[in-house]
Amino acid sequence: MTTMDYAAYIASLPRVLAGAGTVFRATDGRILLVEPNYRDTWLLPGGTVESDRGESPRQAARRETAEEIGLNLAPGALLAVDWVRSEQRPPLVSYLFDGGVLDAAQLGAVRLQEEELLSWRLVTWDEAERLVDRRLALRLRAALDALARGTGPAELEDGLPPNSRGGTPA
Repeated sequence: MTTMDYAAYIASLPRVLAGAGTVFRATDGRILLVEPNYRDTWLLPGGTVESDRGESPRQAARRETAEEIGLNLAPGALLAVDWVRSEQRPPLVSYLFDGGVLDAAQLGAVRLQEEELLSWRLVTWDEAERLVDRRLALRLRAALDALARGTGPAELEDGLPPNSRGGTPA
């Protein structure tokens, strides 16, 4: 295969998006969520992986955390990887990392990115489940379960373990 053939081959491949988020908790176990100004549901701090700039999901999680809530913290363990299908965009691979437990000083240092975010708050699991969209709720539950069990990351497809739908795509 010539260089030109290889470039054409690469250009012909399907595209996949990547996103990375971080699960932060308070000492009482509540979860930090942010309220974006561009959608009706709340999110975890995170965003798009800038892979065209050589950024990894872990680097994106750190950058997005710094940009969105003003905390420059290295993400901990990978908690979940989710293949998210959509009819409106290419598929998304979403990575969720453990942000650890934030103390009072760190919570007091939270500064929102005003261009994208309206507010932030600490919520219980029940509140989080009502505030975030269904897929993020499933992903977050799997991530928290992996954290509690001390197991490796949860492998998900649209928020559910693979094969949980009998092998049929969504």
